[in-house]
Amino acid sequence: MLLLQHGLLVQVSRSVKLLRCSALFSIVVASTISSVAHSAEEQDLFSLSFEDLLEVHVDLATKTTETLSSVPSTMTVFNRKQIQALGIDNAYEIMNFVPGMQSTRGDWVGAVPKDHARGVYLDSGNVLVMINGERVNESSFGKASVYMPYIPIEVIEKIEFIRGPGSAIYGSNAFLGVMNIVTSKERNAMQLVVGNNGRYGATGQFNRTVNDSTAVYATFSYDQKDGESYPQGVKDPLEAIYLEAGVDYKKLKLSARYNKTELDEFLNLAGYSKQNQHTSDNTFVGIKYNWVNNDKLKLDSSYSYTEHNISSAGLIVAFDDMPDFLVGPAWQTTDSKFETELSYQFNNQWQLAAGVEYSEAKQVEAGVRTSYYDDQSGLIIIDPSYYQQGIVTVMDFPEFAALKYTFETYSAYGQLKIPYTKAFTLYVGARYDDVNNIDSKLSPRLAGVYVINPEHTVKLQYGESFRTPVTNELFSNDDVTVGNPALRSESVKTTELVWHFQTSELQANAVLFYNELNDFINIEPTQSNDALFTFANSFNSQNSGIELDGTWQSNKEFSVTGTYTQYFEDPINASFKRFASLVTSYNLSDSWQLSLNVLWRDKVEVSSVSGAYFKQSAYTLLGGSLKWQLNAKSQLMLKAENLLGKQYNVFDPRMDNGAVAGTTEDLSLHYQFNF
Repeated sequence: MLLLQHGLLVQVSRSVKLLRCSALFSIVVASTISSVAHSAEEQDLFSLSFEDLLEVHVDLATKTTETLSSVPSTMTVFNRKQIQALGIDNAYEIMNFVPGMQSTRGDWVGAVPKDHARGVYLDSGNVLVMINGERVNESSFGKASVYMPYIPIEVIEKIEFIRGPGSAIYGSNAFLGVMNIVTSKERNAMQLVVGNNGRYGATGQFNRTVNDSTAVYATFSYDQKDGESYPQGVKDPLEAIYLEAGVDYKKLKLSARYNKTELDEFLNLAGYSKQNQHTSDNTFVGIKYNWVNNDKLKLDSSYSYTEHNISSAGLIVAFDDMPDFLVGPAWQTTDSKFETELSYQFNNQWQLAAGVEYSEAKQVEAGVRTSYYDDQSGLIIIDPSYYQQGIVTVMDFPEFAALKYTFETYSAYGQLKIPYTKAFTLYVGARYDDVNNIDSKLSPRLAGVYVINPEHTVKLQYGESFRTPVTNELFSNDDVTVGNPALRSESVKTTELVWHFQTSELQANAVLFYNELNDFINIEPTQSNDALFTFANSFNSQNSGIELDGTWQSNKEFSVTGTYTQYFEDPINASFKRFASLVTSYNLSDSWQLSLNVLWRDKVEVSSVSGAYFKQSAYTLLGGSLKWQLNAKSQLMLKAENLLGKQYNVFDPRMDNGAVAGTTEDLSLHYQFNF
């Protein structure tokens, strides 16, 4: 029991209520813009024909090879050069250039990205984030960004997005989208970076073919920032390390990855504090073996293990007459997965993708970091005599014992591609997940792709997805919230109508979507105590909208890509109802390339949970990059975000006034040498 004295029960109860009742879900969406195939990744973007950009092969959505026009999902793929040209530093920031999707700062570690998607701004892991096809989401909080808030752009080869339900292939968390980050494994390069806000860093990528059967690769990245100067005084200083290595030997692939991120002085529930601190790290090892690989059959088996650690403490209540009260988790979770998957080409041109999977997600540690603690009782007691002279870590915190839970999931999936006629292709698929002692879900998927003519393609798609509740929702016990072991999985049913158009110079997409959201997990007072809250499957809603994007390339020197999103209903947990992006790239000469981008956000007006009125006028952010190719092996690039230093706020429902400061200007100079 948390023993609260000095009249703090109401304050802390209200604070934790605000902490919990923020967005509990997010839907990720994406739409098609140009991309570049792996075989051309080392070429300049503008040396490729527009047809090359449109015919890139993708297999994320179906696990069979398709083009962007034929795949039964609307996809977005950004290659390394496109990502660098945007001027961004963190992988999550690229969401702002995808229709229907946004990423902003939020509360509780202000620098941890918060997702907005299809009119929903909630925060419980409804976006499946993967690195090289391996999930990053875990079982305590569910969202990837808590344990891996920073993924440096420099290590990324491309990023793939799926719009719409992805559970038919990837299971839980692939709610309305999948974000797959593919890191570089075939490059030899060094990159140095310096920038404002005390930034400096270095990245190295190495690859060597030892012999005909063996290749090795390694990547390291270090990034440090003193932090940005926000109006509220917070800085969000950052220190991040990313390490990756692997060996490919004949049919065997071994890989390992480690990352660590430290974020301090961030925004928490009670405000900005220099005492706020957050450290997270992940360790991943994986092995994959290819049994068969021929024109008809491909068969693979794999095993992976991931350990997630988080150590965090944030301001909950500030005092005038005694030290502030800070608290946060000291948790460790592990994930292990066995999977066998195959793809088979029948003689009648039908294609089958199928697989079976066993996974175990376990919360191993459930401790607390706090500034007040009684060693004898094992309780947090907010009283001067129990102040710890700072923040201490208490492992095996008694009140968190129930969080040490193990999820066992048995899964099987299959998808059939049926070329019904030369013009019409049908996709039928489903996945079944049985989460032991929690829930079982069947996630069907049906899509039809009709090629009217070489320029026009129409797609009609239906799918269902789900998110399994996490330990924090099932078993929390802090005398403000109590878990609900009877929770069911959240679910969504999505219908999409897609029009795809392409010529030698222009491609465009229009997507109409309708989502039926069911059994969403919300927080509500218990029947016995209005100051005690629990979780329940009590939230249902529907939303719809239109997402537009297009790319025009007049020649190899100039291109422009635009996106626009319009929701037909007011967003849930108010965010932007309309927003757009524009990206232009121009080859000034053989050595100079200029890219400029614009992000536009419509106004937001809403009352926060506390009753305070939040208002942010429409605003525009300018960014981009300028690249100078020094010679065949080296280049300089100047990158910028929020170049004009626009001051703005984004809405967060957990804050008393609803306001979180948006990111300030960010300038950096990058030197890259290929060897």
